[in-house]
Amino acid sequence: MKKLTLCSVTAGCLLLSACASQTGWTPTVDTYNNQNSYRLNQDMHDCQQLASQASGGTVKETAIGAGVGGLIGAAGGAALGAVLGNPGTGAAIGAAAGGIGGASKQGIQAEDRYKNAYNNCLRQRGHRVVN
Repeated sequence: MKKLTLCSVTAGCLLLSACASQTGWTPTVDTYNNQNSYRLNQDMHDCQQLASQASGGTVKETAIGAGVGGLIGAAGGAALGAVLGNPGTGAAIGAAAGGIGGASKQGIQAEDRYKNAYNNCLRQRGHRVVN
């Protein structure tokens, strides 16, 4: 039962973080007096593809974070559980908490890299990016 819960929580985190970067976020571009506005649609498409490559993939990064966080959390939880008399329960709780924390951290960092790469790409192509 504990393994099922841990797997469910990890899978949920992966799905949510994957959706966050795949929802169609696009930077806001000010086209007023922009000599390159005629290329904006093509540049946005190209920059989106480049940003996806540069971010390393939110799902992949989140999975790595969940794995590393889960391992560290399990070790810490087992140690604390051993002191309190139940290392198995401590490891399970630690793995779940560490996995969620690690997945969240890595997913957010990958999302930030995606947005920064997208914005920088558009700026390099002569567009004024507002956000």
